[in-house]
Amino acid sequence: MKLLRVGTAGRERPALLDPDGTLRDLSGLAADIDGTLLADEDALGRIRSAAAAGDLPALDATGLRTGPPLARIGKIVCIGLNYHDHARETGAEPPAEPVVFFKAPDTVVGPDDTVLIPRGSVKTDWEVELAVVVGRTARYLDSAEEGLAHVAGYAVAHDVSEREFQIERGGTWDKGKNCETFNPLGPWLVTADEVPDPQNLSLRLWVNGELKQDGTTAEQIFPVGEVVRYVSRFMTLYPGDVINTGTPAGVAMGHPEPKPYLRAGDVVELEVTGLGRQRQVLAQA
Repeated sequence: MKLLRVGTAGRERPALLDPDGTLRDLSGLAADIDGTLLADEDALGRIRSAAAAGDLPALDATGLRTGPPLARIGKIVCIGLNYHDHARETGAEPPAEPVVFFKAPDTVVGPDDTVLIPRGSVKTDWEVELAVVVGRTARYLDSAEEGLAHVAGYAVAHDVSEREFQIERGGTWDKGKNCETFNPLGPWLVTADEVPDPQNLSLRLWVNGELKQDGTTAEQIFPVGEVVRYVSRFMTLYPGDVINTGTPAGVAMGHPEPKPYLRAGDVVELEVTGLGRQRQVLAQA
């Protein structure tokens, strides 16, 4: 299923995109798309049955904003330097273990919402990523297979980053990762049954129409199942938590000088196979 949330910011309603592209209202079956719903197999089964029977009312998508596909995110765990090609372009050694950092849930915006260049920023960068949404409580998992079994679904994430804040201002990466609007998510949460192999997905990103990133999850150093297993050894993952699994080569930081960092007015578009497409116009904060 392709689950999404539509409406003005803060007042989104749950919806489903059916196979013929019609938007369907889920508000009669679910209060929202969140961890509570994703952990409830009976509720998800009722949605699947209603969709198959054609019982879900259609929504007029004209002028309707698409919000983030997940509400009440508990935490966003991010994996850094998780692609062989991205490590090469930044001159970094592939890590022996996953590099873990966090983004605050309040960085999440809709897939087509405005992204703000922070005040004082000179190195705002792009990163297309595969986001993993947790569907079952995961703690101390023993295998990558178990990790995959705890995934509810997948989405497109844009891990916007300010490289000066991240690397040159001391401390951890968090200062360059948690500026407002720095995690567009969606348009859809695609349930795991529709993504049989998360290591066979293409990721692409364009800036002002120019292709900048063209990668594949096959290049991940730590595959999705292993990432979930690994993270579960250090913290409990709950339904509705999100893991951003890293970005392939092609970020601005990996370009030769002068590096083409983002500026107000730039347009970024990104997509992951089967998970939909985002489009953001950059503006000054």
